[in-house]
Amino acid sequence: MFGNLFEEEEDEGFASTSNKGSTAKGGEEPPPPPRGRSNLCGIKNQGGTCYLNSLLQTLLFTPEFREELFSLGPEELGRLEDKDKPGAKVRVIPLELQRLFARLLLIDHQSASTTDLTDSFGWNSSEGTNQHDVQELNKILFSALEHSLVDTSGSTLIQRLYHGTIVNSIVCKECGNVSQRKEDFLDLTVCVCGVSSLEEALWNMFVEEELFEGNNLYRCAQCSRLVTAAKSAKLEQLPPFITMSLLRFSFDFAKCERYKETGRYTFPLTINLRPFCEQSDAEDSDFTYELFSVIIHKGGCYGGHYHVYIKDIDELGLWEPPEDDCKPKAQKKIEKEVKESSEQNLQEDDPLSIITAIIAQESSKSVLLDQLGQKLLDKTGSSWSKRFRKLYGPIGKFLQSHSDVFILVSNGSRVALKANPPSQVTDTSASASEQTVTSDPSAASDRAASDTQQEANQTHKAQPEQGSHWFDLNDSAVTSIRESDIEKQFQGKESAYMLFYRKTQLHRPGEALNNPRYKVPTQLIQMAQDENRRLQQMREEFEAANNTVELRLHLAPFYKMVDGVLQPVGEDQSGSINLSFDRRKTVGDLRITIYHKQELWEGDMALTVAKSLPAGLHLYNTLTDDGVSLYGAGIHTNTDLFVWNGMEVCGSAVQTGAEWEPVLLTVVRPFLGEDVGQEVQNGVKCEKNGTGSENVGPGLKREARGFAGGATLGEVREALGEPRESLLCQEHKRGKVGGQGAGEGGGASGWRVFPPDDMQRTLKELSLKDGDALLVLEPHSFDSSVFTQNGDVVTVTTPSDCRWLQVEFRPLINGDEEELRKTVKVPATGNMLLSEVKQRAIEELQLLEEPSGSPYCLRQVDCSGKLLPPVFEELSVRDAGVRLMTTLTLCPGNAPKESQLFLHFTVGSAPSAGMEMDIIVEKTCTVKECLKAMLDAVGLDGTSWHLRRLDWCEEVGEPLMDEDASLSDLKISNGETLVVTEGLLPPKGFLKLSVWLFMDLRSNCTEGSPAEQRMWETDATDGFCAPLLHGENMVELRNIGKVEISDDAMLEDLKTQVLTLPALQDVCVPVTSFLRVWQMDGGRPTRILRGQQVTLRKLKLTSGTDLCVQGLLKEEDLGPKQVLLNVKMGVPGERRYYPTEELVWDTSKDSSPRSLRTSLAAHYGLSPDSLLLAKHQPEKHTWEEISNWTQQFSKKKKKKKAESLLGPPFNLRDGDVIGIKNLLIDNNRDFITEEDQQGQQRLREQAEQRRKGAQAAASNGAGKNKPRKVEVPLSISVGEFR
Repeated sequence: MFGNLFEEEEDEGFASTSNKGSTAKGGEEPPPPPRGRSNLCGIKNQGGTCYLNSLLQTLLFTPEFREELFSLGPEELGRLEDKDKPGAKVRVIPLELQRLFARLLLIDHQSASTTDLTDSFGWNSSEGTNQHDVQELNKILFSALEHSLVDTSGSTLIQRLYHGTIVNSIVCKECGNVSQRKEDFLDLTVCVCGVSSLEEALWNMFVEEELFEGNNLYRCAQCSRLVTAAKSAKLEQLPPFITMSLLRFSFDFAKCERYKETGRYTFPLTINLRPFCEQSDAEDSDFTYELFSVIIHKGGCYGGHYHVYIKDIDELGLWEPPEDDCKPKAQKKIEKEVKESSEQNLQEDDPLSIITAIIAQESSKSVLLDQLGQKLLDKTGSSWSKRFRKLYGPIGKFLQSHSDVFILVSNGSRVALKANPPSQVTDTSASASEQTVTSDPSAASDRAASDTQQEANQTHKAQPEQGSHWFDLNDSAVTSIRESDIEKQFQGKESAYMLFYRKTQLHRPGEALNNPRYKVPTQLIQMAQDENRRLQQMREEFEAANNTVELRLHLAPFYKMVDGVLQPVGEDQSGSINLSFDRRKTVGDLRITIYHKQELWEGDMALTVAKSLPAGLHLYNTLTDDGVSLYGAGIHTNTDLFVWNGMEVCGSAVQTGAEWEPVLLTVVRPFLGEDVGQEVQNGVKCEKNGTGSENVGPGLKREARGFAGGATLGEVREALGEPRESLLCQEHKRGKVGGQGAGEGGGASGWRVFPPDDMQRTLKELSLKDGDALLVLEPHSFDSSVFTQNGDVVTVTTPSDCRWLQVEFRPLINGDEEELRKTVKVPATGNMLLSEVKQRAIEELQLLEEPSGSPYCLRQVDCSGKLLPPVFEELSVRDAGVRLMTTLTLCPGNAPKESQLFLHFTVGSAPSAGMEMDIIVEKTCTVKECLKAMLDAVGLDGTSWHLRRLDWCEEVGEPLMDEDASLSDLKISNGETLVVTEGLLPPKGFLKLSVWLFMDLRSNCTEGSPAEQRMWETDATDGFCAPLLHGENMVELRNIGKVEISDDAMLEDLKTQVLTLPALQDVCVPVTSFLRVWQMDGGRPTRILRGQQVTLRKLKLTSGTDLCVQGLLKEEDLGPKQVLLNVKMGVPGERRYYPTEELVWDTSKDSSPRSLRTSLAAHYGLSPDSLLLAKHQPEKHTWEEISNWTQQFSKKKKKKKAESLLGPPFNLRDGDVIGIKNLLIDNNRDFITEEDQQGQQRLREQAEQRRKGAQAAASNGAGKNKPRKVEVPLSISVGEFR
């Protein structure tokens, strides 16, 4: 009915757990954080279960309900470990509810999970993300509990605590006859629209009378005629607990849209129901109720979030006043000014500044991860998902990517600013409390109470007022609130939605106060103690693992100083060792450990933080305080430490600090040798010399050298061994070494000469960075034509011997007469016309003596040696994209003009090597004109020809349908290949279908003869093969060609035409019913085409569809309601299955799980009740169990509903794999195989790679409305216990 009316804001990474932001070494998940200051436990949100969490917390803090539930023992409910045994009646829902309540009361963790409980409801994994109405859940959950507790001492639990009676009366105004009808109620649904308070709504329901008069008369049974009458309703029997459901959501019939009533609607903390009851002669205590729970809905009619205000009746939690109440007025004023100033500087579109401001404004300087998304919504008015997710990804990833700004504290449950972390005292106390975990949270409550008592002495508001023990339970977060805060929920988008009242005469025994163990069964207490011990051990192990840092130690004897930079003596890594160390230990402990490892070390030992830079190793600050911990010293994982004597390395002083960070420069020197480099097709090949230098091309060579950032330019010149007269030049912005000038020829690169004053400036002052080039020129370098100086600019011109093109003459040869090839080097520049290059090549090759009229053209060659289309000779070398110092081939043939196309073509079939023909046509000519020119070129005539293009795999592709369109309009490009195909163009109503052959690589056909088994083994080596897993068998799909057929043809005609394909010429098929045709989707067979006489149009086949044909050993004619399934029985006690079998399941009468189970039982000869079924999801490598329960209780009618397996969530179709477990001999209910586990691991690795390589999406769709989810009814599956 409501669909996704109560949709939550999804802040990925914080919705269900607060630990995703922190992991231990090796990727180990951190243990659950302990309880917070309130000592109460929250509930994890599964993605959309805030409505369930709010109701469960209300039931937990209803002591009478909780204790009645705990009083039911295993003898009545059964045991959870027996639920899988055949015939066992285990009442799973109340048992899981008991366990959940015990975890919430006794286990020391921040939040508990409801996964086991929702599994007992029969919900699948997607149900946890569906949003529902909490009022609807209240009715359905109580109905499920009543059916689960049938024939137990708790069968009347819901009836006694929550059910009441209303008496409806109609009084005849003439004879006084009274007609009464009683009705039971679970909750009172009260109106909100047009009403200002709960009392007014109840007055309208139970005090005001409705008159039947005028045209609306009542037929009195005693008067036997229509009379005037009055109708009224009264409360007859009041339950101990009354639930008020507020009708906040309405429908505007004028606008045809939903809306939420957000006006002011008050409700009292204590209410007297005497005026609304039929009998009012009892004492006031029988009619007086007090409020103890308020479920609140925040949001609008299409989205929102639930949380609950609860009064802690038994005072199980530690209530403390809200932080704002404890602050003096002066501090509040200062914080308000800071908040206003920070909001003024806040950049609305910058999530970094917004989250930083949110954390900075918190008094604790940190925020719970579960609350960060809500605080962001309060701050900006929109959630992370709607505003920032498309640009920055999930909020958890955003925090991790800004690890330089944010830090996770308190075992990863809170986020703080790295520059302003929580105070050390607070953090220490928090960590101490986390490490001191007892088996009973009540003991932790006593400790927390004693710690808080000191704070209570400092403020007059530290203790709660009498009866005001209220908390806000918002999923995992639990905070204290004041009773007066309830008034804030009278109106607005965040307002009360359900009210829970309890009778004031219900008193709690003294032993129940501050005692979470009160009336909890012994076995549940033992379970909680074991779990607490396990959590304590996990936290201790996690702390030890999470505080271990990996250090890399660099030993001074294995390093030397080169130009002020630390460089390793050799290429081996013997001078660096890895060390794992606890960062909670001190620097002194680390020094002693290193002493023990380096027994031969003599003298003092200094530890200095180092960093490996491109230029070499550099030192920063030295650790001098042996008493400080590594954490306090800022040492983290992968930190480099240099171990030395603190003074010198190999007799050379070492400069430390950021100002001396070394810079890796590229030193460029003149190199005017003749044989520099090797001629290759694409330019000059750079060769490294023995000193690590590299030739940039003729004229220049370079080498990488590191220098201290604090060294002056003059010191660099001296270190290079250059005289004082040498010039040092910096690369000009527009010039680039090895660019146009050096590689292509005909260009030049510019360099700026450093003035003499710069010789005294350091590299840091000159802003030189890693990779910058430094040209060193001696005075005699300008004697060469390569270098010219104009003021402070030096120009490096490419030598003249780089300005050439090599032309190779390749005549039409027969056989292997490659000795006829000739090569010549033609001088050329970038501005020379290619026609001039060709003419010079012809002259030097002495081709003018050839017969006159023999045309030639220039063609480039690709990396595989294939000739490319001829170049346009009227263009220059540069405009045609031809690089200097490359090779062109001179071939017989005409060169095209810039307005023409050079095309390859072949006749009849796809071209093979050397069989193509060439033609030059105008770009503006039509397809028909191009076809005629090609036919004339090969001497063919007639009109039964058409042109086709080649597809991506170099096979004959789609025809050019529009014969009057120009080649340029069809985007035919230069050098493209067309195929002249015999026959007229196919009509537009025809379908072109790709056909694949289904080949089973592990065929299980043992009944047929070997000849029959080989019947479908075809020679398809020329086609494309695609192996895939179909069912359990590995099959291979071979592409055997394409068919063209009318969409009016029948399926039988399609099969007949498929059998005419060349790849199936030798296949013998008696009739077409021995052939199965699949429609493929995503490269997999997904649907069997049915009906021999059905047309392809009715089968909804379109051109381009992929079909797959499979040969059968017997005839097959599937009906429209029959589904072909691949079924396989599990091997008892093993994680594998027997070979797959095909099963035709008839769904014409029933498509429920019971029908499928009956068909499988008949197939295997077993009892249906002993079978457990699951559907395989090959994309996810998971199994989805098909539940045995067929009874569901709907919110509208309590009747059985048959679940169809052809619809959601299973959507069974042809080819799906169904796994079967025989529970009589196989106790393993897990369908996962080893292959599935390997597949899941591959999927996780692929997902991690996608996350790492994902790019930020464009923000153009950030403001679009979120699509609404499909409406899903709420139901809870319950077994039969009568």
